[in-house]
Parts: sequence; structure tokens; C-alpha cells
Amino acid sequence: MYALNASNVKRKYGAVQVLDGLSLRLEQNGFDALMGPSGSGKSTFLHIACGLVAADSGSVEIGGADVTAMSDSAAAKFRRRHVGVVFQAFNLLSGKTVRDNVLFPLKLDGARPDGARMARLASVLGVEALMDRMPESLSGGEQQRVAVMRALAAAPEVVLADEPTGNLDAAATRDVCALLKSASAMGESAILVVTHDPIVAATANNVHFLKDGVIVASHPTQNDPARVASLYLEACS
Repeated sequence: MYALNASNVKRKYGAVQVLDGLSLRLEQNGFDALMGPSGSGKSTFLHIACGLVAADSGSVEIGGADVTAMSDSAAAKFRRRHVGVVFQAFNLLSGKTVRDNVLFPLKLDGARPDGARMARLASVLGVEALMDRMPESLSGGEQQRVAVMRALAAAPEVVLADEPTGNLDAAATRDVCALLKSASAMGESAILVVTHDPIVAATANNVHFLKDGVIVASHPTQNDPARVASLYLEACS
């Protein structure tokens, strides 16, 4: 069974066919990247995969459960328990501490946090000293570290990261890439990161190229940004 199995996903906005039969599989505990030109449907697919947007047809299964067949309320509950989402804009709650932000999805679900696991995540992600601070007092890189920890807090089957370095400088981008690699190496979640940056994509094990609403090529990255950039131009130009 795949961590994520998308089959023939279609989505139209008005007259624009944003997704036109996208199919993609993510291995359990895999770490893949999704690249494509602006407007190719990358973010739309992630929003469908986590149940925030409905597909017109096709299916997205996570851990064997078809997210696209769920009601909004069922999808929200499933997302809290099984899908971690990292947004480009961080989406942290102001006026609440880092600790409260990290634990918020668990509290919504009535789940008790695993103290030892939270401590291990905080150590791996380098946020131990930030737990009692407010998000607005943190740098962009620090806020994204917190967002990654929140996404991992419930040990989800899949973590979906939508342009997680888009608002960060080069140093913070390198840090977040290392964090995602560390999270993948922990072996608890499969990770799919949407990005336009070959440096970020090369952090993953495999990269999928999206053009005109379909996956047109998939390749191992070999941890080589130059290779990823060349493959991207070949697939999407």
C-alpha cells in the first residue's frame, strides 16, 4: 500500500482545466518533490490531497483511505489525524505560544501528546528554546521550523509541504531542506514537497514534473540540483 496514491485526478476552474488526469504515487516513508511551472496545478493538487478542495473526478488515497470521497467534516478530522500540512505562509496562530501552536491540532482532536516524541521533534528541528515564545517574535526560518513540527506532531502518514521555502532567504531555505530530510529519515511520515526551486527538490529522493495538469516525467534526484534543473527544463519547457 502506498502512503499516497493519486489516480486520474481532474479539476477545472471555470474554463481552465487545472488538473487533467494527474496520477502520482508516494511510497511509505518516501520523500518526493513535485515541480512544475506557475499555474500547472501543484498547489491545487496538494489542496485536493489534504481534503481542502474537491476533485471533479479521480481519487487520492492516503493510507488506503479515499480523501476525495469524504465530506468536509470527515476530511477535516482525517487531516488532523493522518495528514500534516506545511504552508508557505506558515499559518501560525498569533497570540499563542509555539507550544500551543504545535499542540493545537492534537487538542482539536482530543488527543494526548506524546511528551517523549514532542521532545525528540523539538530537538531534531532545533526549536527547544522557542517553545514558550510567540510566533510574531520569531524569524521566518524559526516560524517555518515550528510549522514543520506542527505538521509532524500527530505522526501523520503523509506530510504535504506547499512551497515551504518560498518566503525564506538562502540560509533559512537550506535549514528547512535539512529539516525535511531529517523528518523523512525519522521514518514516521512520507513527505511530498511542492517547490519551484531545484535546490529544494534535490533534497528529496525523487522528483515528479507537472505540466498542463499531468505528471509528464519522474526521476530520482541523486541529490543534484543541477540535474534536477536540467530535467525540469527537459520536461516542462
